[in-house]
Amino acid sequence: MATTYLTRVFGTPTNGKKFTFSAWMKKGTLSGDQAFFSTGNSSDPITTFRWNSDGKIYLFYLSGSSMVWEFATNSLYRDCYGWYNVVIAFDSTESSAGDRLKLWVNGEQITTWSTQVNPALDMTPTMNTAVRHDLGTNGPGGNYFTGLMSHVHFVDGTAYPASTFGSTDATTGNWKINTAPTVTYGNNGFFLLKNDASLTDQSGEGNNFTLGGGTLTKTEDNPSNVFATINILDNFYNGLTLTNGNTSWVSGSPYSVTRSTLGASSGKYYFEMKVVNEGNTDYEFGIVGAAGTSTSSWMGKADSYGYAYESNAKLRANGTAVDPWGSTYDDGDILGCAFDLDNNKIYFSKNGSWQQSGDPSAGSNGYTIAAAADTTAGAYFVGAGDFSGSSGQSGQFNFGNGYFGTTQISSAGTNASNNGLFEYDVPTGYTALSTKGLNE
Repeated sequence: MATTYLTRVFGTPTNGKKFTFSAWMKKGTLSGDQAFFSTGNSSDPITTFRWNSDGKIYLFYLSGSSMVWEFATNSLYRDCYGWYNVVIAFDSTESSAGDRLKLWVNGEQITTWSTQVNPALDMTPTMNTAVRHDLGTNGPGGNYFTGLMSHVHFVDGTAYPASTFGSTDATTGNWKINTAPTVTYGNNGFFLLKNDASLTDQSGEGNNFTLGGGTLTKTEDNPSNVFATINILDNFYNGLTLTNGNTSWVSGSPYSVTRSTLGASSGKYYFEMKVVNEGNTDYEFGIVGAAGTSTSSWMGKADSYGYAYESNAKLRANGTAVDPWGSTYDDGDILGCAFDLDNNKIYFSKNGSWQQSGDPSAGSNGYTIAAAADTTAGAYFVGAGDFSGSSGQSGQFNFGNGYFGTTQISSAGTNASNNGLFEYDVPTGYTALSTKGLNE
């Protein structure tokens, strides 16, 4: 969401002492406090649910300088790849103080806290009263949530358990989404971001939200099919700034390299990247198996198992330059990569044209790469970066979400796997690097 947030002024509640909030969220960064649901302006009594900068979930009701109630988890939530289902049930009519606020994360109820100040019996917080409510910020205008949200439910008048919104998969043991929970939403209840970026309430209560700021974009990435992004924890040499759900990057120091959250050891995959700032003909785009250990290593260097299409019309493979190779590229060009880990081949395209007369669909003229089992990581990941030590270069990946940054692709190409949206045609037999794609 970055600086995007949604807002609505609630009406008279069915019961201001009881409510349930449930959302699936994918974190974008680990830095800063990030509010995902809050009420009121900064000078008002506020109720806030947020991810703390230390990784904890922090829930509180603040009136003036007095903390009326507050909860902070012992657990730290530092995953920027997977989705979290957070369910918060509030019922101040409960006789037991410890039952007045309950929290579940991916179906597991939190029973111990690093901070626990319980609500008073029969008290009414600002949440679920006739005040402003915001998704994705606190205040508003600060502590923005930088990740993704999906299937956001708010129930007025009932405290539901997490089992209403999800269940444990009998085969995998993972917590999975209930896409159509049976609930009574109440006067202020809503259901947002069901399958798209619409601000229309899907609960039937007509409690639509408005866009308070930023740009709201649809993502194919969802709790049932997680797409690759750039891995904020696998950001070599600390040279990259990541935005837009960790799909956009800017180089800030020499020899920057980035890898994706998902890697593969078999199968056929396709992804794209738009060049925003190419810099000084030292731009690289491709796949990488493992990182080097020195600051002079880049993704095409020998100790990185890297295969990179360079902007100076070269292919660099484990430190060896194939020169000349393909066409030069510059700002605004869209690069494609198809890598075949069943036959150990890689192909690159520029603006839809495969370079060196390659044809991934036919399996012809691909560059031979080492088997994934030979890499240190035992898999290949998506990579990009620079190799001459400059800074300020940037790019925007499309792993199948259909966007470069916040700009939607101009026209979707054909995709036989129906997994992801790309600017250009996906080669026959190839799919997106996502959990669904890995299991095809």
